[in-house]
Amino acid sequence: MKKPTARKQDILDRVRPLRDHDEREIQAFNAIAKLPIALAEHVCKASVDNLNQLIADTMTLRDMYKKHHWQVAGATFYQLHLLYDKHFDEQSEIVDMLAERIQSLGGISIAMAHDVAETTLIPRLPRGRQPVPVQLSRLLHAHEIVLLEARTMARQAAEAGDDGTNDLLVSDVIRTNELQVWFLSEHLVDAPLR
Repeated sequence: MKKPTARKQDILDRVRPLRDHDEREIQAFNAIAKLPIALAEHVCKASVDNLNQLIADTMTLRDMYKKHHWQVAGATFYQLHLLYDKHFDEQSEIVDMLAERIQSLGGISIAMAHDVAETTLIPRLPRGRQPVPVQLSRLLHAHEIVLLEARTMARQAAEAGDDGTNDLLVSDVIRTNELQVWFLSEHLVDAPLR
């Protein structure tokens, strides 16, 4: 006989936090802690705001890769299963670099799934499995969103004198996403993209 799944309230009634969760924050989400990095606070704030949007979209793209890694099916299963996982790992590295850049600018990075879901520009995927051409199309669409953002943000950072953010966006975000788009597109050689 199958045991019923635990209900949320049953679980919450049985566990207690070790510490008071209502303790004050040591830095508010939108606040900038001024660090001696030779950038004006308004420059740091603008870059942090941009990077938080980009981190939300990159986390969404990363998670799309893992979803498709688990749910891919068909004649190219093995190749795409491995490719999706490789791209997931690469997007995970970008997420970490973006978060560290945000912190080094004195900001606080988005980190939790519900904040990502509220912030991302990438459309939500259905929960079920989709065919490979649809998976590829959705991934390519998400990459295009990230690339458009990253290019715009890189120009803004360069104009503001934030060379570190510009370099991260150009050298890591744009180049990695362009390469992944190329790899994905090669799987659609016989199928039109649009």
